[in-house]
Amino acid sequence: MQAKRRFDLWTVVSLVTLGFFVLFLLYPLWGLLRQSVFNAKGEFTLEYFKRFFQYRYYTVTIFNSIKVSLAITLVTLLLGIPISYFYSFYQLKGAKFLFVVSLLCAMSAPFIGAYAWILLLGRQGVITKFMANTFGLNIGSIYGFDGILFVQSLKLFPLVFIYMNGAFKDIDNSLLEASANMGVVGVKRFFKVILQLSMPTILAASLVVFMRAFADFGTPLLIGEGYRTFPVEIYNQYLGEHGQDYRFAAAISVIGVIMTTAIFLLQKWATSRYNFSISAMHPVEKKKPKGIGGFLMYLYSYALVGLAFLPQAYIVYLSFRNSDGAVFLPGYSFTNYRMAVTRLLGRSVNNTVLLGLAALAIIVLLAVIIAYLVVRRASMLNNVIDTLSMVPYIMPGSVIGVALVIAFSNKPFALTGTALIMIIAWVIRRMPYTIRSATATLQLVPRDVEEAATSLGTSKPKTFFRITVPMMRNGIISGAILSWISIVTELSSAIILYNNRTITLTMSTYVAISRGNDGLAAAFAAITTVVTAVSIMIYLKVSKTEDVKI
Repeated sequence: MQAKRRFDLWTVVSLVTLGFFVLFLLYPLWGLLRQSVFNAKGEFTLEYFKRFFQYRYYTVTIFNSIKVSLAITLVTLLLGIPISYFYSFYQLKGAKFLFVVSLLCAMSAPFIGAYAWILLLGRQGVITKFMANTFGLNIGSIYGFDGILFVQSLKLFPLVFIYMNGAFKDIDNSLLEASANMGVVGVKRFFKVILQLSMPTILAASLVVFMRAFADFGTPLLIGEGYRTFPVEIYNQYLGEHGQDYRFAAAISVIGVIMTTAIFLLQKWATSRYNFSISAMHPVEKKKPKGIGGFLMYLYSYALVGLAFLPQAYIVYLSFRNSDGAVFLPGYSFTNYRMAVTRLLGRSVNNTVLLGLAALAIIVLLAVIIAYLVVRRASMLNNVIDTLSMVPYIMPGSVIGVALVIAFSNKPFALTGTALIMIIAWVIRRMPYTIRSATATLQLVPRDVEEAATSLGTSKPKTFFRITVPMMRNGIISGAILSWISIVTELSSAIILYNNRTITLTMSTYVAISRGNDGLAAAFAAITTVVTAVSIMIYLKVSKTEDVKI
């Protein structure tokens, strides 16, 4: 008689986890696709795709997004690699300060930086007027392609800086000594040896920057003006001023999913061509910067980071200035903050904290489960789950927002307008941070520890909760804080899903900006910036590492 198969709890866990992704990711994406190929009468049609590709008015948004994203990626590499090289190979004074400030710039809400630069370099900006009145110089406009490139490059170059730190740290000093013995030194060694050894990380950082720039919604929305980009066009078709066209917005969203997936696969292919790993048995000894070269290193590093941090500092400064709508008046007070209290500050903070923590709890639970399934229970099913968990990372937030509205607007899953759909969007969008961090930590935990506990009679579930999860603690907490920061600064999906009852700090900031109430907007933006800064400080204290994977 054939023995009965033993009940496998982890198989059930895998199936339940897969069910979560089917319901909250694949089902909305299927609804998005279905909406894009069926008209209001239920007839199959490709008219929405045809309309998009037929008119240059729409197709130009793709080329605009690709063009500005490629330009941003190139500029961030040119800015970020040198400062990372100085940071990693030289004993810069205040190096930790540079790192922390750069991380704050990278993790802050993009549209807040764009808003601050409008106040600084807009047509009536402080710097613009100063240069015109003092020197008679017209320094140009912050709006359009140049403005998006400027603002996003300053925001995103810290990603390259942070990523490259880990790559440079892993370079073995013996390789550099060997290259020196062969006459390859100085600038030649930097390009021929150091950059070649760091190429996988350069490609990874390039992908992260490109996807961030391509998916960015807030910056081009505020300063794009005539330079229309892809994510903004999705929003305009779905909730824009010229009328709502849900099916056309769905078609544009499908095109966006296909494009971002293709870009992601292209990067994976490029990375595979540099399939090697290095480990520093003899780490590079940092040198002290000397002479004119050392002075230029300090000047470049501090000037660049200071320029990137300027909008954050200026927003906090403005939040204490007296104001009347879009006009800032002489003197300082807490008027803007008092006004914020009367303009849904309490509700915004409560929603951000309570809904954010609810989303974070689900993210942590899923991250722990998925990390264990991938590392300890590797199978085709669990690899599928791991892949699905990373899909939202490469998709614009506006696509996720539109997909969720389409999927959950009608019974039996009528969730649109509720707090629950905000939580679902945050979980889907922001779980990759915690999953990757938890997975990387578990890979370092030896199996012997768990096997020893099991051999002593401890059940597998008890071993998992009492032994495995505690050993993953630092990775889980670090990833959770990064997820939390990205939840606090989320705009692109929230702007489609929120209402007055579920408004958050970022949405209150955006609403104040859109209504021309700059003092109120500065107060909301300053509070968001402080929450982000405190979260980053906690992250650095918990993680005790500079190998941040954003």
